[in-house]
Amino acid sequence: MRKFNIRKVLDGLTAGSSSASQQPPPQQHTPGSREPEIQETLQSEHFQLCKTVRHGFPYQPSALAFDPVQKILAVGTQTGALRLFGRPGVECYCQHDSGSAVIQLQFLINEGALVSALADDTLHLWNLRQKRPAILHSLKFCRERITFCHLPFQSKWLYVGTERGNIHIVNVESFTLSGYVIMWNKAIELSSKSHPGPIVHISDNPMDEGKLLIGFESGTVVLWDLKSKKGDYRYTYDEAIHSVAWHHEGKQFICSHSDGTLTIWNVRSPAKPVQTITPHGKYILGKQLKDGKKPEPCKPILKVEFKTSRSGEPFIILSGGLSYDTVGRRPCLTVMHGKSTAVLEMDYSIVDFLTLCETPYTNDFQEPYAVVVLLEKDLVLIDLAQNGYPIFENPYPLSIHESPVTCCEYFADCPVDLIPALYSVGARQKRQGYSKKEWPINGGNWGLGAQSYPEIIITGHADGSVKFWDASAITLQVLYKLKTAKVFEKSRNKDDKPNTDIVDEDPYAIQIISWCPESRMLCIAGVSAHVIIYRFSKQEVIIEVIPMLEVRLLYEINDVESPEAEQAPPLSTPVGATSPQPIPPQSHPSTSSSSSDGLRDNVPCLKVKNTPLKQSPGYQTELVIQLVWVGGEPPQQITSLAVNSSYGLVVFGNCNGIAIVDYLQKAVLLNLGTIELYGSNDPYRREPRSPRKSRQPSGAGLCDINEGTVVPEDRCKSPTSDVKDNSFSRSRSSSVTSIDKESREAISALHFCETFTRKADSSPSPCLWVGTTLGTVLVIALNLPPGGEQRLLQPVIVSPSGTVLRLKGGILRMAFLDTTGCLVPPAYESWREHNVPEEKDEKEKLKKKRPVSVSPSSSQEINENQYAVICSEKQAKVIALPTQNCAYKQNITETSFVLRGDIVALSNSICLACFCANGHIMTFSLPSLRPLLDVYYLPLTNMRIARTFCFTNNGQALYLVSPTEIQRLTYSQETCENLQEMLGELFTPVETPEAPNRGFFKGLFGGGAQSLDREELFGESSSGKASRSLAQHIPGPGGIEGVKGAASGVVGELARARLALDERGQKLGDLEERTAAMLSSADSFSKHAHEMMLKYKDKKWYQF
Repeated sequence: MRKFNIRKVLDGLTAGSSSASQQPPPQQHTPGSREPEIQETLQSEHFQLCKTVRHGFPYQPSALAFDPVQKILAVGTQTGALRLFGRPGVECYCQHDSGSAVIQLQFLINEGALVSALADDTLHLWNLRQKRPAILHSLKFCRERITFCHLPFQSKWLYVGTERGNIHIVNVESFTLSGYVIMWNKAIELSSKSHPGPIVHISDNPMDEGKLLIGFESGTVVLWDLKSKKGDYRYTYDEAIHSVAWHHEGKQFICSHSDGTLTIWNVRSPAKPVQTITPHGKYILGKQLKDGKKPEPCKPILKVEFKTSRSGEPFIILSGGLSYDTVGRRPCLTVMHGKSTAVLEMDYSIVDFLTLCETPYTNDFQEPYAVVVLLEKDLVLIDLAQNGYPIFENPYPLSIHESPVTCCEYFADCPVDLIPALYSVGARQKRQGYSKKEWPINGGNWGLGAQSYPEIIITGHADGSVKFWDASAITLQVLYKLKTAKVFEKSRNKDDKPNTDIVDEDPYAIQIISWCPESRMLCIAGVSAHVIIYRFSKQEVIIEVIPMLEVRLLYEINDVESPEAEQAPPLSTPVGATSPQPIPPQSHPSTSSSSSDGLRDNVPCLKVKNTPLKQSPGYQTELVIQLVWVGGEPPQQITSLAVNSSYGLVVFGNCNGIAIVDYLQKAVLLNLGTIELYGSNDPYRREPRSPRKSRQPSGAGLCDINEGTVVPEDRCKSPTSDVKDNSFSRSRSSSVTSIDKESREAISALHFCETFTRKADSSPSPCLWVGTTLGTVLVIALNLPPGGEQRLLQPVIVSPSGTVLRLKGGILRMAFLDTTGCLVPPAYESWREHNVPEEKDEKEKLKKKRPVSVSPSSSQEINENQYAVICSEKQAKVIALPTQNCAYKQNITETSFVLRGDIVALSNSICLACFCANGHIMTFSLPSLRPLLDVYYLPLTNMRIARTFCFTNNGQALYLVSPTEIQRLTYSQETCENLQEMLGELFTPVETPEAPNRGFFKGLFGGGAQSLDREELFGESSSGKASRSLAQHIPGPGGIEGVKGAASGVVGELARARLALDERGQKLGDLEERTAAMLSSADSFSKHAHEMMLKYKDKKWYQF
């Protein structure tokens, strides 16, 4: 298949990440002199692609389960995903191949297994005793639809209720159906003529396993005697049932109904409920209702749980049931305890909830201690033991989507002091009022992390917030949150809203993040054409006036003279030699909101606050830059951004042009239309003053112009929209036609570096490389004053150098290598605290300090050359400098285009990693651009993936797989090999708690201990075989760790059981020889699977 490209984060690559030399391939030669060959060490065997972990809240959750002994929580979703949570840091993601919705989950408590029921009427048995859980068995129902499942504690017989009102029984050992069936027409009264509806509930009497309580949707409940195969009692109520729950003594049960009522029934009094409660009902005052006191109906109570406690009143916990007149009220969980009723409001709809209890035995006092509530977009855990029912602080990284993610960046191998610094400022942001207890879901064990380097993920959000996450060793934990919208005035109501915004919603949304980990300088570009520069400080400060600049970046219309005073002079003179623009006074120029002809002019889209701003420790505003409206034209969104701490500069561009700002002197240094950057070198022969007549390229280019040209796509939108669509920018219509905007050349890549700007240069100097959407690379020379005080007094001189290079497709990424093939990172200034006075001798040092490139090249002799690596949407080139000869070239893709390209460090070397719109992930050696990896990974199914995909050092990558989840992957063969060790374990050997002392109940049906009963009833000897057409058994892929060969069916299960026995210390007896033989020859064994199952059916599956 073809290859393709990428886009985004390199300014923060650390000096330490570039290293080692590489072996040369035969050189793809250059037009011109031969460059010295470089050894390249990376080979294709260093690469392998695999998913590592998935973080975040399970998208579109649909089911919930909890193992009270293992203390593991399971969440199923509408897309067939299964997420398992143990102690903080122990998480697991699995996927049902069908992608069908999970309707119910049931743990085999303390057995390391889980049953999932799906909307496509399949049941699956998951083995959780391995780090990557796998399906052991599946059962597909062919003639009936599954609606409810129930697996009693310590039983191997699973009850499956269906839409037709029947109950089938599945043996979870063999995943086969029993011949015992409870038919709906036998269960209900013979006199009843109507169908009772689907099964909505099944449970056995806590004190008598021989009695099964069956709830039908229509309102009928039946207590079924399994042994005599008939209904003992039938309870009818005229409202539909949603759920049923037992009192632990087995004498009473409670039902929740569609009219917002709860009915409590005595088992032996089927005539009418002993009590009817409407928790949220309102009795109409002054009116005598027909039956005296029936309240007005409420919304359905979707679920109820009935939990008892030795020391006090029972808990009745329910979701739903609010009265219909509570319009706009948030979803609620109601906790009724004795005479008190607490209504706990939730932020999102309740999907399901479970009460966590001390005992797994249903016939003992439950002692509830918490309620886990699964919401549509959150997971909440309520402490039942503390007054006021506080929630537990959630330790899982489930808040990624608190506001929708609009962009993200990934940095591996960061400076070691970064994570502690971010954590210390983030710790002050924590909310108060949480439960004082430890998080109770604490099962499993952490993996042994082989990776020790720090990793940081930064997410930008629609509300303008930026979150920093510690992503080291395949975990994720939020470190710090920055709210960028704090510097702007918020309109109080819609009438207040100035009509200057260019988006209807989320005006503060983050589009681009540029971050320098060494200096900790952060720069963001927002959707309202604003840029904010932040400096990191551990001190709190108050700034009286927020420093701000307004920039007119316009695409000039035919022969209209620019009203801008500081419009850049002609290219022949050095731009910026004039004194830089000072900070505007606090009375912003925005007051002049319209020009003489009434068009909106000189107005920014957002209003910066004019009151003092308290800045907490962490990231503090250094400068706010806003593009303004020009002659009725809204500013175009920013498409590229870069910051450099050594030079004190920030640069950004859009489809109108480019602006360079000195954030130390708070001055605009350069403000040019893209066409004007070319000067006389424009291969398109465009007239700066007549952009609407812009012609197609004439073919007279400077570098590989013969490769033809690209018809620009929707180029004026932000790169975060990845050339196709910008889901969070809906630009208002303007006087400039969309065709005109699309033909504009946008700035798509920016890179500060110390290199050779012109062919004649004998030594490297600071410069800025600019890439555009038409595949052009232009170079701007930077002349910096000396360091110290002089840096703040003398202007920075910036001037286009005239150097122009050409590639096919829009430019995505640029980087530089030295003569040994090592990465030359951009110059940076190490972080220091700015808000404390410096010592005098330190000031002297700073005065003498001149920004230099902190890189291997700084020690090299000045006549040594460099290589520029340039990646576009279609190809990659390595250009030798200063000669500007093309040393190597690779056409990455012909039929698709690269969405993201990053130059990254891996195995003491570097490579170019690309992700293409056709779903391929590719890597190329540097500098020779040999293909090393080309794997079809995933198609570009939506713009979210395009907007968030990024590569980083050490073979790591990530993207937003759903609106709420981050998927991490690796393209490093070494990481793939070590992944098994790094993953946590879900199952840990735990003793099952002792059963409650039964005393006089011993004579009754087993209380969970005697399964002989069920074996006799449901086994083949007494019940016969189920109809073959009813359900089809499908052996699972199994995935047994340590077992060679693909063992399937019962053989696979025996292998798993054999491994489990080592943990539990039980003896195998006769099975020992057979299992050993199975390990060497799984094939021969699978023939005898059925015989084996029958031979050992008397034993429970966990006793093998």
